[in-house]
Amino acid sequence: MHDADPGPEAAFEREALACLDSLYGAGLRLTRNPADAEDLVQDTYLKAFRASNQFEPGTNLKAWLFTILHNTFLNRRRRAVKEPVAVESDEIERLAADLPGDAQTPEQILLRDTLDADLQDALDALPEAFRQAVWLRDVEEFTYAEIATMLEVPIGTVMSRISRGRRLLYERLTAAKVH
Repeated sequence: MHDADPGPEAAFEREALACLDSLYGAGLRLTRNPADAEDLVQDTYLKAFRASNQFEPGTNLKAWLFTILHNTFLNRRRRAVKEPVAVESDEIERLAADLPGDAQTPEQILLRDTLDADLQDALDALPEAFRQAVWLRDVEEFTYAEIATMLEVPIGTVMSRISRGRRLLYERLTAAKVH
């Protein structure tokens, strides 16, 4: 008796699920909320599994998944801008009063465990576009072309954002060491 060949679908699912932690980290950086990040990752996998026949074997599956994640996030953000939210101002003030003065975002808490404090502070201070591009290149190790596809910007824009982001990081880190 031979074991049944799991087939390409099972191999795709196994390889895709191996990217779960990276996708969740990216989702957390984008949403800055654990529950929203979990929803974003879940939607990403749902879309990826439904469209698995569109994935080209031999290409970078992780980059393909990150592209789906970013597009899903951007679509959600666009939808949220169009949908007004009714909130009682008294409720906002009550909730704000309950927050500790040094409350950190989920992204800050997660990354502080793995990054030097000075580097984390410098990274947190970067504008979102630069932070995202530098993170995808230097931490996730995607190519410029993959990042351009994910962020839906020209490759020159990616290169510029990474260069400027790295320069800002360097300036912040050297200024922190001087003081």
